[in-house]
Amino acid sequence: MTAVTSSADPAAAVEVLAAARSVTVLCHVQPDADTVGSGLALAQVLHRRGVPVQVSFAEPAELPASMRSLPGVEYLVPAEQVAARVDVLVTVDCGSVGRLGALADRIDGAATTVVIDHHRSNTRFGDVNLIDETAESTTSVLARLFDAWGEEIDRDIAHCLFAGLVTDTGCFRWGGPGTHLLADRLLATGIDGAGITRTLMDTHPFGWLPMLSRVLGSARLEPRAAGGAGLVYAFVYSDDSDGLRSEEVESVIDVVRTTAEADVAAVFKQSRTDAGCWTVSLRSRDSGVGTGDAVDVARVATGLGGGGHRYAAGYTTHGTAENVVGDLLAELALGRES
Repeated sequence: MTAVTSSADPAAAVEVLAAARSVTVLCHVQPDADTVGSGLALAQVLHRRGVPVQVSFAEPAELPASMRSLPGVEYLVPAEQVAARVDVLVTVDCGSVGRLGALADRIDGAATTVVIDHHRSNTRFGDVNLIDETAESTTSVLARLFDAWGEEIDRDIAHCLFAGLVTDTGCFRWGGPGTHLLADRLLATGIDGAGITRTLMDTHPFGWLPMLSRVLGSARLEPRAAGGAGLVYAFVYSDDSDGLRSEEVESVIDVVRTTAEADVAAVFKQSRTDAGCWTVSLRSRDSGVGTGDAVDVARVATGLGGGGHRYAAGYTTHGTAENVVGDLLAELALGRES
């Protein structure tokens, strides 16, 4: 199929999905509630239309516990069971092919690939690319697609869409115009918004507390980084996360980013299988209300092989702890000079 120009207009995606004979929906590695919520919401719509559908992600081997109550989990299959060939393959919340991990090869077995996302750094790797950079979450892009398709957003689908919306907006701390209108519409279906939020963002095992204590003890402040915006960073070593779920590790950045003396925050998370491999979470904020001067961490992450949003991004890197910090400081300095 000839590639379709990237657009926030869902018409082309609706046309492909409405004619699909079979669909695979792929979420990104180390999935969050936006990618999983999007995948399960789409799977439910396709299932009620009688379309065979499966949803998967490459790693980890199991769905994080905080997302196991999402409706539609019955459509999830292990990565090794994902069909090699399918009529339509859809990726949700994946900015690049690399975010599919070991499932990236499934693109070659699809007659048509649809990319649905809201990341500005998306590489537009689909035949049809539904990319809305202004959207709060990929689930909000799905909500607009369902409306254009004429598909009802019932309570179960609303649950999945709300999960992505509440997590990607940080409990609505950085939502844009229309965010609360969409939330109100989803809540009106009868979902328990408070319960969904608590399960996804405010529930941790006791082991999270000593882990957090160790990790925060590694925190360092570089007040002159990023042209004076400041950087605060911390390390999660593989031993720190033993026995803990991936969501406990991912939550550390939300604590580190509260540091008043730095407008950029980073958490370096060491691989449990490769001591020299790190996944890095980046966050930034404006220096004051309405200033709009936040460091573009999507640009920083892209320069280091990753991507994301202006205020939230990430990448994977290799090296010693000292070297990976040095690389980040150098990229932050480059951004301020350009």
